[in-house]
Amino acid sequence: MKKYIFTILLMAIAFSSCMQEEATPIAEEPKQESITVPTFKLYPTSNRWNFLKLNTATGVITIVQYSIEEEDKTFEYSLNDESLIPIGDYPSSGRFELTPTQNMWNFILLDQVSGATYQVQWSFEEKNRFIIPIK
Repeated sequence: MKKYIFTILLMAIAFSSCMQEEATPIAEEPKQESITVPTFKLYPTSNRWNFLKLNTATGVITIVQYSIEEEDKTFEYSLNDESLIPIGDYPSSGRFELTPTQNMWNFILLDQVSGATYQVQWSFEEKNRFIIPIK
């Protein structure tokens, strides 16, 4: 009798283990690499010592000058201090982009969201620096 009970118990255990579904591994979703859009970009000018630094979220531009010989010749000054995004719009990196023209002092600034374009003129003299809308 003990043999029958033991055999039945052994068969029940074996049968129950066969009835359990194997856990199927959950397939991992493919990882998407996040694309980071830079908030700041440097654009070279035709003058090898000067770059334009663009805040791609607001359209604010500064002129960056560097020197390899004299520290006092290295500086950064503002071309425009105020954001160019319309009131109520949320600043987002990558919104603005600069394109050089054939005139070394001028670039075209594009608002890639609204489509607005601006003439950007940089200069060493403050009176000759400006950003104006192209209408």
